[in-house]
Amino acid sequence: MLEGIHAIHFIGTGGIGISAAAKWCIAKGKNVSGSDLRSSPVTDELSRRGMDFRSGHASSNVPEGAQLVVCSPAVLETNVERVRATELGIPQWTYPEFLGALSKEFSTIVISGTNGKSTTTAMLGLILEAAGYDPTVIVGSLVPSFELGNLRVGSGRFLVVEGCEYRAHMLHLNPEMIVLTNIEEDHLDFYRDLDHIRDTFQTFVDKLKGKGLAVWNMNDPESRKLNVDRGVAYGFGVDAEYDGDKIGLKLKIPGRFNVMNALAATAAAMELGVSLETCKRVLAEFTGIWRRFERVGSWHGTDVISDYGHHPTAIRGTVEAAREMFPGRRIVLCFQPHQHSRTKELFVDFADALKTADVVVIPEIYAVAGRMEGDDISSKDLAAKVPGAHYAANLAEAESILRDIVKTDDVLIVQGAGDVDDLARKLAV
Repeated sequence: MLEGIHAIHFIGTGGIGISAAAKWCIAKGKNVSGSDLRSSPVTDELSRRGMDFRSGHASSNVPEGAQLVVCSPAVLETNVERVRATELGIPQWTYPEFLGALSKEFSTIVISGTNGKSTTTAMLGLILEAAGYDPTVIVGSLVPSFELGNLRVGSGRFLVVEGCEYRAHMLHLNPEMIVLTNIEEDHLDFYRDLDHIRDTFQTFVDKLKGKGLAVWNMNDPESRKLNVDRGVAYGFGVDAEYDGDKIGLKLKIPGRFNVMNALAATAAAMELGVSLETCKRVLAEFTGIWRRFERVGSWHGTDVISDYGHHPTAIRGTVEAAREMFPGRRIVLCFQPHQHSRTKELFVDFADALKTADVVVIPEIYAVAGRMEGDDISSKDLAAKVPGAHYAANLAEAESILRDIVKTDDVLIVQGAGDVDDLARKLAV
């Protein structure tokens, strides 16, 4: 389907996912142009690699010779470039639709679930690379050993890619294997409730009937409720085909959640014919990926960790990992909530999760462009439910608070899916 398309224009190309798609097209020799609201390190890299990038949106950005327009799901149909593409009769796909088309060209392995997708995708991609499978891998993060960061271009038959559950985007994909990490409440601006989320994953797993394999988490209550036509389980317990107690993986990175991610990657790889020895060797050397419990430096004797986690379970897991890695040290957590809707729907869970840290700073909620949200909840409300928590109206105020309260030998976790990572890297200079 993509073979006959030679000129592609990307809108919103600064995103971690869509930039990988653009890089793949460049690597395949396609004529690639793109735009975003502003330039960034991501768009600068794309320009260096051959994209004709334009900062800002304008109808003139769309080349008349473009055969396809690919846009971030956040880019509305009223965007001037999408309007121009319609006038020119150029087909338009969202990024998930592009992945759907790409997945038809490979034997596709989709990593899906509420948490752990990027780390598991990176782990499996590295294992298959070491095993000589030469996979193509698309990750929602940056992998240090991948030249292109969020993309590995291979010549083998396998594509390893994340399947995002937001607005059921994973249903666009055409998998031969699904690796399911977990199912929890999230994205309740789209889903009615947990049952709706699980039903959507059931629809996704049903795409495998008669042709594929599901690799699922036996220790996840919601995953256990799925009807799997053909599958294998991983986890801890006698019912798991891939039992963590028997496999005995050793990791450099901390956290029970990373053990589960590693088990998922191992199970998938072994089902594809990779030896356990290869899995163990690769995972023993795995040092993590961008913004997933990433130590970005130190600040006055304090270790600074940046983490993308934006769900209560991710907060608990990150704090637990910090206590495992830095026993006896005080954990200071600066958590920036992501989306008003998520904060409101999971409010009680967020408050409980934040209490697991010793000191908490909560900047104002990060609002996502393109998603219509109310402003009837604030980080101030969340801070009021966490004893001793500090509310910050913005990142500058959060920085000021941290400068006052952080002590030598603390561990500072700066967490969230918004722009709070900028603060972590500023402090760690």
